[in-house]
Amino acid sequence: MSSDALDVLNPATEEIVATVPAATRDDVDAAVVRATAAQRGWAAAAPADRARLLRRFAAAVDGHREELALLEVREAGHTIGNARWEAGNVRDLLEFAAGGVERLSGRQIPVSGGIDITFLEPLGVIGVIAPWNFPMPIAAWGLAPALAAGNAVILKPAETTPLTALRLAEIALEAGLPEHLFQVLPGRGPVAGDALVEHPGVAKIVFTGSTGVGKQIMAKCAERVKRVTLELGGKSPNIVFADADLEAAAAAAPMAFLDNTGQDCCARTRILVQRSVYDRFLDLITPGIEGVVVGDPADEKTQMGPLISRAQLERVRSYVTDDLTAVRGSAPEGPGFWYPPTLVTGAGPTAPVAAEEVFGPVAVVLPFENEEDAVRLANATEYGLSGSLWTRDVGRALRVSRAVAAGNLSVNSHSSVRYWTPFGGYKQSGLGRELGPDALTAFTETKNVFISTEA
Repeated sequence: MSSDALDVLNPATEEIVATVPAATRDDVDAAVVRATAAQRGWAAAAPADRARLLRRFAAAVDGHREELALLEVREAGHTIGNARWEAGNVRDLLEFAAGGVERLSGRQIPVSGGIDITFLEPLGVIGVIAPWNFPMPIAAWGLAPALAAGNAVILKPAETTPLTALRLAEIALEAGLPEHLFQVLPGRGPVAGDALVEHPGVAKIVFTGSTGVGKQIMAKCAERVKRVTLELGGKSPNIVFADADLEAAAAAAPMAFLDNTGQDCCARTRILVQRSVYDRFLDLITPGIEGVVVGDPADEKTQMGPLISRAQLERVRSYVTDDLTAVRGSAPEGPGFWYPPTLVTGAGPTAPVAAEEVFGPVAVVLPFENEEDAVRLANATEYGLSGSLWTRDVGRALRVSRAVAAGNLSVNSHSSVRYWTPFGGYKQSGLGRELGPDALTAFTETKNVFISTEA
């Protein structure tokens, strides 16, 4: 490791909680050599043995769930409730992936003159570049199925949130996973991140982050014909029709964009409300915005913590300009990167706050006239990751769900992510799908073998 180091700040206090060495290009080269050797033995192991070790890893994560959650609170400012869920989600992802190891089978295809069979072979070494907004779960979205499919994984966590990733690697070794099979290299994106993307020994990159960086990674992977999965930005709509249960829709809307302090690609930050019930909806949602409990993320009662950094705080502030009207909640004064829950009511659909990904506790509410107008507004964005719609009309729910260009939609709900269902975006929200029943096959290559039976 180089003399360069990463200071990890507690976003709620601005105090340094750890200093971690930053990986160099040479560190990445050495890690790939080690991972390549470890992967050969892992791929040759019996599927039942790989599955058993992954289940041990899952059980070990479960045993350290509170420790991991408290690390997440300190490095990312997540509420303790969210952080516990995140650690539990890593466990669930590992268990789910372990269940697929012995079911990762090819096919027998009818041919004349012989037998044709396919194999799903591991790719080799996988580079996972994880974000700071959900450091544990999104890292596991890549590492769990990649390991289950017989690959080695090198994880580069975000510069601000390396601590849980480093601890997961330690837990993996404690659980009995082979040395160097799962390595964590904290480092800076232009150094360690680029080295992973450009390395000829890395077969695939899994990246979650901004659309701009995703495009750069995709271009570099294209130069090398390297496989890539991208989960990028979002500006997700929350469509409320006049026939919906307005009380339920209004009660659910605040945390649909305030959870994780709005630092969520799936956050429902464009609330589209049918004009005939627009005023009534505003009356219903206002107390919910104003009443959100913002404060110490370690407090069980807290619903929303700080933003990740001062840079992110300034970014969010820049979108809510003085000419806009808004409903606001409260936020602590003093140290920490705090911003109040904010619902903007005075912006048009093309205003930056309505069109761009803010990635903070800010949403806009916009009226629409009818179903066609709702779909038009919902699709008037370069993104297409997620969204919700609220209606009692089943036919409308199906029509609008099919018409909205997004990869993950919920009706009368804001649920976007389940580890056993596919996840991914349309348009500039990404490329490929993660999670779900096909997660393991995304880390394999299909090999076709024909065996002649003719004399």
